[in-house]
Amino acid sequence: MFRAMDTELAFSPRTEAMLTRAAAQCQSRGVRLTDLRRDVLGLILEADAPAGAYDLLDRLRTRRGPAAPPTVYRALDFLLAQGLVHRIERLAAYVGCPEEAGHAHPAQFLICRECGRAREIEDEALAKALASAAARAGFTVGRATIEAEGLCADCAAEVSGRSRA
Repeated sequence: MFRAMDTELAFSPRTEAMLTRAAAQCQSRGVRLTDLRRDVLGLILEADAPAGAYDLLDRLRTRRGPAAPPTVYRALDFLLAQGLVHRIERLAAYVGCPEEAGHAHPAQFLICRECGRAREIEDEALAKALASAAARAGFTVGRATIEAEGLCADCAAEVSGRSRA
């Protein structure tokens, strides 16, 4: 059983604004962004890199008390269904979708193999190219997440600097 020690975790003003927007969108759909769901979403939005379910569980436990993995997985399932987060399959981790905040859209991620950060990009041409290629194969894409692995600009510069030294 999940027992809240704090009703809500404290987040940055930017994250609080995104959480307020997410709660309003949920309400307009007739669903609720409960305190637990809000806290999980806030932790994801404030993370420097994609967050795994067990990392989220550990962070929740330090603030809210005992919790079991199904508690976090149910919250993540809700957030995914509402389009508030994306799951990066390659990392088995989650990132927030603050810009779209609940609008389902094709997800494209650039994942740095050095630092582990993931950056979501929105390239309409890439989405159209995938849809076009699928149509030529007689396939209709319902949902697509593209994950590209490489080096972010910071890590590429660091690697380049090490190779010159």
